[in-house]
Amino acid sequence: MVSFLILLASCAPADQADLIITANTIWTGSDDRSVAEAIAVRGDRIIAVGSWADIRSYRGPDTKLIDAGDGMVVPGFIDNHTHFNRAGELLMGINLLAVSDTEALREKVAETRNRLPEGMWMTGGMWGAYEQWGVGDTGSDREDRELWKPHKNDIDDLTPDTPVFLHRWDREMFLANSAVIEKLGIDCSWQGVECENGEPTGIMNETAAGRVLPEIPRRTLEHRIAEAHLALEDLARNGVTTIHDITGEEQMRVFQELKRRGELTARINARPTLDKWEELAELGIEHGFGDEWIRIGGLKGFVDGIMGNSTARFYEPYLTTGEVGIWRPMMYPPGNMKELIVNADAHGLWPHVHAIGDHAVDSLLTLFEHAIEVNGENERRFRMIHTQVLRDGEVANRLAELDIIAEMQPYHAIDDMRWMEERIGERSRWAYAFKALHDAGVMLSFGSDWPGTNASWYPSSALEGIYAAVTRQTLDGEPEGGWFPEERIDVETALRAYTVNNAWAAGEEYFKGMLAPGMVADIVVLSDNIFDVEPRQIKDVRVMHTVVGGEVVYSRD
Repeated sequence: MVSFLILLASCAPADQADLIITANTIWTGSDDRSVAEAIAVRGDRIIAVGSWADIRSYRGPDTKLIDAGDGMVVPGFIDNHTHFNRAGELLMGINLLAVSDTEALREKVAETRNRLPEGMWMTGGMWGAYEQWGVGDTGSDREDRELWKPHKNDIDDLTPDTPVFLHRWDREMFLANSAVIEKLGIDCSWQGVECENGEPTGIMNETAAGRVLPEIPRRTLEHRIAEAHLALEDLARNGVTTIHDITGEEQMRVFQELKRRGELTARINARPTLDKWEELAELGIEHGFGDEWIRIGGLKGFVDGIMGNSTARFYEPYLTTGEVGIWRPMMYPPGNMKELIVNADAHGLWPHVHAIGDHAVDSLLTLFEHAIEVNGENERRFRMIHTQVLRDGEVANRLAELDIIAEMQPYHAIDDMRWMEERIGERSRWAYAFKALHDAGVMLSFGSDWPGTNASWYPSSALEGIYAAVTRQTLDGEPEGGWFPEERIDVETALRAYTVNNAWAAGEEYFKGMLAPGMVADIVVLSDNIFDVEPRQIKDVRVMHTVVGGEVVYSRD
């Protein structure tokens, strides 16, 4: 890379910057000059990085100045794994993951009612997830427990004109308010409808819900746009300037409409599913198709299930269920996943494949290795999504030998620890093996899996992800010293995994991921220097400003 001094000299100092950011510590991510004092931005590009003496000549009468002082400036955070549409639904709609009593339900329903667009039903919620999945809880005895069950009377007075149709986290129980019951003529003759004194309580099972769900109006484009604005605000508040998103057709239309309106405040690497490779190839679409705002960023495949419901695939059975987990549909018929990966790779599309259990991880490595052998030299950056439980340290060496990127979500580690050892025992030692992978030479790519699963909420905060990777402790500091502390990594390694590495993993290292001249001006200003604070304090550091393409899209009061 050309040195900063040469690049600075090539700029015309008389040209005024639109924005200058100064700080005692600017971490650039560049090997040439990792720390600087000031950045000059014109338009959507960084034009100079260096000392204040280097940069001050770019200041003109119209230049906006942000002085971070003792705070810290870093490249915009890149999140390697999001489900943007679900996040928007939960942020606009109702999030009941932590709700397991009437008072909390009423509070959430009232809050949600006030922000729903006119005509939109209040749906979903997934109540009782944390009641079900408590610390050290496998959920295997849930049929023997007396779990909280809501009633339509809990919410009817709050929602006289708003149709409400909520479900429990496992989608085995649903709650309709009176507005829905009256609108659809639901009565005790319906199979699966719970009644008291000849009147529906609002509770129903999947059979009855199957008659209600088709009646829920599809969300309009404007509803989806409204959800997207809330999700974008959440990302900006957390300094996330690019997401690698699992994007379906409807959500792609939303992203394009936001871009047309000039309202897109995060860059999108859209990831269709791996079985779409042929449709894309027939259109001549390869990896990176698009522009700097919306691009095809990989194809997502699935090998096994997840740890949350004990379906991740292991060699040995779970201690709690006696089962070994499942293979996902893409693995069938036998040989199907092999063909998907080989063909996508051969047509310039990059497979990013989910593997969680130790058997799944090994199996995916074999599939990746086969594709490399069959297709030979190629521009490819294979990613193993989650890379959650290794069989042993040798597996890390195998990933390194094959140049497989470990796409991981550190917050998973401090959330899953509440029940991981109870389910898989000593195998937990190799769960989220950040240090072993890094030391083996595997590129770490970090993200959030925001907004999570039906058993957990995962925040979009990269700072909480860095905290998790560095401490391996819950947000309240447990366990002391960290969960399997030998797998902790240092702050700079974690920061790099959220910036420089993620840009490279997406094939975008030539225009983002670092603070250097010519790069897009995606920049985050932090309240504190995360290299200087105690590791346990990283989660308390705040994003003060988020800049995307030279525009300040968030400023903390």
